[in-house]
Amino acid sequence: MTSPTPLANTSLEVAEESTPKAGPSAPKGQGRSPGQLAWQRFKRDRSGVVSAYVVIFFFVVALCAPLIAKLYGRDPYTTYGQDQPGLLNDFGSPIRPNGGISGDFWFGVEPGLGRDVFTFLLYGMRNSLLIASAATLLVTMLGVVIGITAGYLGGRTDYLVGRVIDILLAFPSTLFFIAFWPVMISILVPPDENTPVWLTVTSLIAVLTAFGWASLARLLRGEVLALREREFVEAAKVTGASPARIVFKELLPNLWTPILIQATLALPVFVTAEAALAFLGVGLTSPTPDWGVMIQRGSEVYQNDITFMLFPGASMVIFVIAFNLLGDSVRDALDPKTKR
Repeated sequence: MTSPTPLANTSLEVAEESTPKAGPSAPKGQGRSPGQLAWQRFKRDRSGVVSAYVVIFFFVVALCAPLIAKLYGRDPYTTYGQDQPGLLNDFGSPIRPNGGISGDFWFGVEPGLGRDVFTFLLYGMRNSLLIASAATLLVTMLGVVIGITAGYLGGRTDYLVGRVIDILLAFPSTLFFIAFWPVMISILVPPDENTPVWLTVTSLIAVLTAFGWASLARLLRGEVLALREREFVEAAKVTGASPARIVFKELLPNLWTPILIQATLALPVFVTAEAALAFLGVGLTSPTPDWGVMIQRGSEVYQNDITFMLFPGASMVIFVIAFNLLGDSVRDALDPKTKR
């Protein structure tokens, strides 16, 4: 006669079968999307994180310039040096050392007119970043549309777009704007009237956009020429997908990396280009606040007092360097070959 199996042993066997066995751990990063992996790589890049904070700080200050100026109690247009005695001497230079820096004027006063440098710089950053951001957005949109269209359609369209891109990349845009600006102003603005600020801003954005989209379009055209021969695009064509669906569902998701990288690298270029035009006197002009206007005015008085040029020059250098470092970090984070 066979003895029955003890209940304790049966329970133990069931517990052993139900308990998952320890196996090799899943590879690090498995199950994460490409965006999450890029974000993890970016967070490990200290220079990129610091640059991002610096760039965000500049944009927040620029957007909040009116509020900051109101709390500060000054504005960038009032000529305090001419209205208040004791700020400027008979030669128009600040009486106090270091450009007239004091508790009332944190960055001093402008030589000659005596405007507040701090608020003038705030509004100058605001105008420069507004123009550069608008140009970057339009350049990105135009470059994406033209580049993808030329690459996908190919043939004569691709040939014509390629020749236009070659001409624009070889064209001296700055010299063209310097020569064309007085002619356009003489046509649109009567001789006895001042040039409206909105017309200057619109012209700057239009010129930066007209000559800025070519490099992005050429890059995306080459990418699309390579992608349109891939299997997933051919499969979409076989299934009867429309060209619009192929572009938006198949091609565009594979192009976000170069688009984002080129956009982050283009904005500081437009900031310096806009400032250069203002410095040459064909962009924004005084009394409109602008980085280039401040640097141009500072170049006239730096031999007597370098303080007025120091603040706009240093702030522009910091912003451009930070944004370039941010662009490099974004490129490295989005590169799938980067070590994790």
